[in-house]
Amino acid sequence: MGVRAGVVVCITSFLLGSLFTHWIADSLTLWKSPVTDEHLWTAALYYSILTKGPVQILYVLFGIIILGGTTIFWSFNDLEAGNLMFDGGSIFLYGVAVIMYAYSVIPNLMDKFTAIPPHHMKDAFPRLLRTPTLDLASNHLVCSVALTGVLILQAGRWWAELSDGDDDEEGYLSEKVEDSDVAEETKSTTPLASTT
Repeated sequence: MGVRAGVVVCITSFLLGSLFTHWIADSLTLWKSPVTDEHLWTAALYYSILTKGPVQILYVLFGIIILGGTTIFWSFNDLEAGNLMFDGGSIFLYGVAVIMYAYSVIPNLMDKFTAIPPHHMKDAFPRLLRTPTLDLASNHLVCSVALTGVLILQAGRWWAELSDGDDDEEGYLSEKVEDSDVAEETKSTTPLASTT
């Protein structure tokens, strides 16, 4: 696997890991049934804590995202058949995750969760916050699936390059065998010079 593919895999894995940290909140609204007011308050409180983090974390995250996208585009620019298929799919899925996060997750967080109302866990959850809370969990899931697809495509590319390398090696070995067979035939059919 080349350096560029390694960078893409590392960055994608890092982004997936940071999305998985939201599982604390997302699991309460996506995978628990029924979704109770207590689950929603817990998730909303978690998202509210995220909005109060230092803004430098977002800058670092955006820098990592840009590095990953640039690396995929750079690899795609080779215009080899394998790169067109695997990197083209990776660019699409990576773009879906980035667009979803930039245009849905972050605005939703900043608009709805910077100041949640004071509450007790048994209080009724506000109707205005219910849909944004459920949407955040769904959007995180979409981003995670898209980034997992990028990893699968990069693994497929590595496997395809490995298979091509094996085929090239087999072709090289068979050529060597054919060359040695031709040399043997030439040696056996060449008449020996008579000695006088």
